[in-house]
Amino acid sequence: MNPGTITDGYTALRGHAAWLDLSGRGKIRVTGEDRARLLHAMTSNQVETLQPGEGCYAFFLNAQGRILGDVNVLCFEDHFLLDTEPETRTKINEHLDRYIIVDDVTLEDQTEQFATLSIEGPHAGAALPQIGAPEPGPAYSSIPWESGAIARLDTTGRGGFFLIIPRDEKQAVITQLEAAGFPHATGDDARTVRIECGRPRYGEEITERYLVQETGQLQAVHFTKGCYLGQEIVERVRSRAQIHRVLRRLEIETDSPPAPGTKLKSGDADAAEIASAVFSPAIGKTVALAYVRTPFSEPGSSLTLENASARVI
Repeated sequence: MNPGTITDGYTALRGHAAWLDLSGRGKIRVTGEDRARLLHAMTSNQVETLQPGEGCYAFFLNAQGRILGDVNVLCFEDHFLLDTEPETRTKINEHLDRYIIVDDVTLEDQTEQFATLSIEGPHAGAALPQIGAPEPGPAYSSIPWESGAIARLDTTGRGGFFLIIPRDEKQAVITQLEAAGFPHATGDDARTVRIECGRPRYGEEITERYLVQETGQLQAVHFTKGCYLGQEIVERVRSRAQIHRVLRRLEIETDSPPAPGTKLKSGDADAAEIASAVFSPAIGKTVALAYVRTPFSEPGSSLTLENASARVI
């Protein structure tokens, strides 16, 4: 989003609600008697006790505790649905398949059969009656809906719902949403809002470079669930309380967002590295997500980017 540009989609995401086409998100259906046991052993969160209609956010880790990908795990009567970023759809499918040995588990990539539309913003719930959709309960919960499902998930940090529907029904739902006054938000709109909200995305701010605790996304981890791939490293970091950097939101006094990898300083010391940055029309300056060295990571800490001042939020 260029400095000074305020689109209808951006305004709606912040103040009301807009729809996004997220059909590229991976959708992996997991069936079989051992499905809960396998996912429990392969992810960082508590899956085995999930009941139909419940869900959670989780990481897939490697043996070194690095993050291979993230998923929203949705539990249904006879299967789990894994919702993941487009870039990790194949990677996660192959990773899981590698560990299915004698397990009664079947993976089916349904990304091409089902579309994902999201309605996001503080008043996203107002859109549901317009399309005859029920409203799920807590975060990560889901309800079967017609030939698909609706889940309380969002990508921007402003709240909302994923509509997971057959591809041939997508245009009809879009027509209903637009007729009801809900505008389309572009990917740029959504990216600006999520960075303003401090919501990281796998593939941009979260990658295999980072450990769980460095991302700050501890809602993805159940610390007493028992053994899972990568748990030893997660527990070692937790018990020693030792991380050298942590993801933080910054405000920077410039209208020119710095590139990923740009370094910030505190005095003469290297203090942070930009993961993503955008100009925020709402506050008239740049907002960023950056990995900040822990001595400089307290909210209110002052940093510098060349001649511009920055502040940890």
